[in-house]
Amino acid sequence: MSSESRALDLDTIAAVATPAGRGGVSIIRVSGPEAWPIAERLTQKALLPRQPVFCGFRGADSEVIDEGLTLMFRGPASFTGEDVAEFHGHGGVIITNLLLETCLSFGARLANPGEFSERAFLNNKLDLAQAEGLADLIDAPTEQAARQASASLRGAFSAAVNTLNKQLIELRVFVEAAIDFPEEEVDFLSEGNVISSLRDAQSQLSELLRQAKQGAVMSRGAQIVMTGAPNAGKSSLMNQLAQDAIAIVTEIPGTTRDVIRQPIEIEGVAIQLSDTAGIRDATNVIEQEGINRAHAEIEHADIVIEVIDDNNRLAPTDAPIRHHCVIRVLNKIDLSSRPSGIVSEEADESVQPSTRQSPTVAVSAATGDGIDTLKQRILQNLGLGDSADSTPFSARERHVTCLKQAASALEHTIERFEAHRAGELLAEDLRMVHAHLGAITGAFGSDDLLGEIFSSFCIGK
Repeated sequence: MSSESRALDLDTIAAVATPAGRGGVSIIRVSGPEAWPIAERLTQKALLPRQPVFCGFRGADSEVIDEGLTLMFRGPASFTGEDVAEFHGHGGVIITNLLLETCLSFGARLANPGEFSERAFLNNKLDLAQAEGLADLIDAPTEQAARQASASLRGAFSAAVNTLNKQLIELRVFVEAAIDFPEEEVDFLSEGNVISSLRDAQSQLSELLRQAKQGAVMSRGAQIVMTGAPNAGKSSLMNQLAQDAIAIVTEIPGTTRDVIRQPIEIEGVAIQLSDTAGIRDATNVIEQEGINRAHAEIEHADIVIEVIDDNNRLAPTDAPIRHHCVIRVLNKIDLSSRPSGIVSEEADESVQPSTRQSPTVAVSAATGDGIDTLKQRILQNLGLGDSADSTPFSARERHVTCLKQAASALEHTIERFEAHRAGELLAEDLRMVHAHLGAITGAFGSDDLLGEIFSSFCIGK
């Protein structure tokens, strides 16, 4: 959506820009046409742009509330593109709220979640992908995710989208010119340049979609659920992956009754690891509830790790695991003497020929043998290869959806062009592809989408 399609609120807004609670420093941020008058009334000083001033902060009665630094920015050379004031005071809860209430009494209103970033977008200081990169940077679950979100904030993702968009725009101009000026007798259909350009754009879009999928996994983290028969060693495997004694390990079947969740990190990828109750026909009501919760957890998982006791590979389960991504783990190889690592289908006697779709990894949760191979298998199944370092930017599921829509529209465009060689149809189809890509950066879209995105930001950002 273009920034002009959503009206810019001319109110002056204020909010606390630092986390709530007790701390060394708190920052009140004010943005809008009244930011400068509010700041000069609060400090009773003449202020200059980008020159921090130590001063007292005074209320309506001129009594000093607090003291600290005031920093001013003149629009459009500010984060929001408007006049912005920042008051850096002491980090007490009461004093921070008192300072904010004073700003509100002087003419500001309390900012909505993400409203500062929204104004930056509306004033063309950030595009939508950059603004979302900012939110992802704040919420980054790992150091690697933070670096990739920072790249998106700096415009890496937007630049990749805009490069592809520019290529499509040039092709659209070429097609429109041929339609509008037929007397020039430019037979662009027979030159082969159009189909070649379309195929090239399709290849670039495919690569961009692959990178965006990786970036989305890095931003949100992955959900991995471990399941299997009782006593297969799920809890031991969880403890091995977490490098901590998170789950209780006993020889008694059905020890794990509820879902145990533990955040871990593999090669910079944040993972929420869930250990579930062993799946079997249970008569105990409490254990049965744990099994029901295990099935519910599987439905929302990115990967299911099916743990199998390698000394009892034919142990029955309540039902086969039905999931789009399953990694089978043969555990306890320290007892079975099986070599660690990837197990070939022929060597895995527990797999029926009709179900030989999932990779199988042999490990020992007790000794750690084979665990590194399992970690690499997890990364590969998440679409990250052997490492997340190659992901150049952060992304969101919204971006992946837009790219999938663009890829589908472009494939349809190529099919129709090859079938009909109609310039008018090609021009309209390319416009649709362009619109799907433009929704990523905010060039096209709806006001409802803007509201949904920025409402998820924290207040003061």
